[in-house]
Amino acid sequence: MSLHNKLRLFLLFFLGLLATAFFISFSVKAQGCPATDWDCQVAELQREYDARKDAHEKNKTDLETYKKQLASFNARLASLDRQFKETEKEIKVREEDLGDQEELLSARLREMYKREREFNILTLLLSSKSVSDFSQGLALRRTAAQQDWQIITSISQKLVTLKNDKESLKKNQASLSSLKAQASKQVEFLEGEVEKTEGFFAKIKAKQKELLAMKEGGFSTSVGDVPLADDPASRPDYNPGFSPAFAAFSFGAPHRKGMSQYGAYGRAKSGQSAEEILRAYYGGVELKKDYSTGINITVQGYGTVDIETYVKRIYEMPTSWGDKGGFEALKAQAVAARSYALAYTNNGAGSICATESCQVYKPANKGGKWDEAVNATRGWVLVAGGKPFSAWYASTAGGYTYSYSHNGHTTPGLWDTSNGRSGWTSQAYEKVAESPWFYKAWYKTRSAQTCGRSHPWLTETEFADIVNAALIYSNGGDVSGIFPTDRCLYDQEGWSKDKMAAEASKHGGPVAKINNVEVFYSNDGYTSKVYIDTDKGRKEFTGEEFKHVFNLRAPGAISLKSALFNIMQK
Repeated sequence: MSLHNKLRLFLLFFLGLLATAFFISFSVKAQGCPATDWDCQVAELQREYDARKDAHEKNKTDLETYKKQLASFNARLASLDRQFKETEKEIKVREEDLGDQEELLSARLREMYKREREFNILTLLLSSKSVSDFSQGLALRRTAAQQDWQIITSISQKLVTLKNDKESLKKNQASLSSLKAQASKQVEFLEGEVEKTEGFFAKIKAKQKELLAMKEGGFSTSVGDVPLADDPASRPDYNPGFSPAFAAFSFGAPHRKGMSQYGAYGRAKSGQSAEEILRAYYGGVELKKDYSTGINITVQGYGTVDIETYVKRIYEMPTSWGDKGGFEALKAQAVAARSYALAYTNNGAGSICATESCQVYKPANKGGKWDEAVNATRGWVLVAGGKPFSAWYASTAGGYTYSYSHNGHTTPGLWDTSNGRSGWTSQAYEKVAESPWFYKAWYKTRSAQTCGRSHPWLTETEFADIVNAALIYSNGGDVSGIFPTDRCLYDQEGWSKDKMAAEASKHGGPVAKINNVEVFYSNDGYTSKVYIDTDKGRKEFTGEEFKHVFNLRAPGAISLKSALFNIMQK
């Protein structure tokens, strides 16, 4: 078999393997689900996913290898193409040479024909002087005839070979074009399927992001405009009525940056002044006490007021604290609110919203101790880089506040206690202030939706299901089904517990029994590790991994609001 034929067979075999490995149709016919039939639509989405999953995982795993193979394949095609072009040039040269030889062949044939017609053996005999001369003349004529036939035969064979080579070249060039087209289609198909399936998974990730936003993101609140969040069912001493039971408790919420309002209250009750409170949370930023009070603030939906009137209408901290040892906290809050508003509006050049997304504003002075605190701090503004500093604050940081930067100044990250980290859970200023959000298990939305649950405690089966989801997530498995199964908050139904267990079996699971849970914390105010002893051995997760999966899979509105959290078992 010629080298070309061997190479051609190799190329066809290679393409056949590629077609077998990758040519899987992913199209799923629409079932014509009504727009409001979510069960039908979710089922259809699941069918589509199942049809894609295995092939897509194969594509992702083999794509780089395929690209390398394809590069080698294309290099071989290019080499063969060059060989064909060289052969084409050679044939052209041979054609030119044989053109001259064809003329010689014709001349030879005419000469032979002429000699044969004119030759007469009797004439040769009569013209010979002897028998020896006759024999020699006859031999010479025979030799000349043989030479002519050899030349004629050689040229004829070359002409036939040339014709065959030209036809073969033409066929091979057509085959090469076909192979290139097949390879191109194979590349286009695979890239298209990868892009299409990646787009599908991107939609799944987007849905998960939306669910996380509902459970943990978007929760931005302060103390003053919402009822106190103390809920007996959210406390660690609540009895769910079954055992074993598991609950996830958050330390603080939400962003944990800047001033903790309950922490400021606890500090004030502990004897700290407003200036000491501000310095604790915002560090060495300048406190300018004679900042202009003639600046106007435009509040979206309410018009424009001067900065001091604006601050008197901020509802971010209970006025009652001023009568309970927290007046200095009110003063610190007034400074933070004033500084934040000036920074947000670029010193009054822009507008500010009237909700907790900015600062809660109402079109009437709050009065009482709050007005006293605003008047006592008139013109006090935190300044960094010559401009008002964006003084963030929130209800409760859970004992640790994160640092952040603005206008070139960075606030400290600190354990918000009288004794550093060692006093975190017992001496935190937020505990002194009795913050109901210091250590809380969340199972309600802001609108008090509970999805039919009266407490945040999970059964062993429910918690093991979350652990199985965490195994899949932490090991890079298929996460498309990590949604709650109840579809209460979000209209995307997750896998059943059995399906989750089946997937977890690929990653060291499935877990069914929980023997113990251990949580470890970093020095920077977040949960670093979660260790869970199970019937399938000890499982380890980072705090970030576990929080992510917990908020995706936990039923109803049960969620973690903070990266600093604990898992309780009873």
